[in-house]
Amino acid sequence: MKKRTKWLQDKHNSTFIQWLRFKVQSELEEDNHGVSENLRWLAAGPNMAVPLYRSYLIKGIKFNIKAQDDVRTTQNSGVYLLAHTMQVASAKDKNPILSNMGFYGVIQEIWDLDYQKFTIPVFRCDWIDSSGLVVDELGFTLVDLSKIGHRNDQFVLASQVKQIFFIDDPMHRGWSVVLSMPNREYNDVIGDEVLGDVIIECEPFTRGMPNVDTFDELVGELGSQNIRGGCEDIWIE
Repeated sequence: MKKRTKWLQDKHNSTFIQWLRFKVQSELEEDNHGVSENLRWLAAGPNMAVPLYRSYLIKGIKFNIKAQDDVRTTQNSGVYLLAHTMQVASAKDKNPILSNMGFYGVIQEIWDLDYQKFTIPVFRCDWIDSSGLVVDELGFTLVDLSKIGHRNDQFVLASQVKQIFFIDDPMHRGWSVVLSMPNREYNDVIGDEVLGDVIIECEPFTRGMPNVDTFDELVGELGSQNIRGGCEDIWIE
């Protein structure tokens, strides 16, 4: 039964968009169908020409792709997602469970999906694999940014994530400490010399990780560093 539950979840994920399009089209053929304009455009799918951005403002919070952070002295590409999802220990796990799990990632691309009447920004992220996530003896969450997992599910709605910050752990080589990011509002700095003249403001319309090990149980030796130098920010309209 548990194995079938996992199969049903995978099947749902792979066929939902086809079902939605058929369902909406069938409803539209009925009188007083009640299909909203937004749902109609969502079912039709986005424009295949997708603009990519290096930076984006979501509710006043600035997000960058990692390539943008690499040439900046500030960091805005770290994200955290808390989601209720099916958790499996391995591909052979016959007892998956549903639980809240947290994901730590780094934004690689920012897509702005165009549904004609509205746009929805999404982030393509490198998500840290469970083997690259530990908690140290002081209770701090540490991640190994070189251990990338969840490659088949990289996208997340921009409105679903919280911004976080990674700093190198001086005590454990190759690991970074996760810190909460204080929100920096950019709404009233339009046109300043750092941000440039173009600000994208948006009110846009997920998944998780298994329980982490303690640092004593899992310590990696691979290093991963965010190298950033000073340069002017680049905004793409």
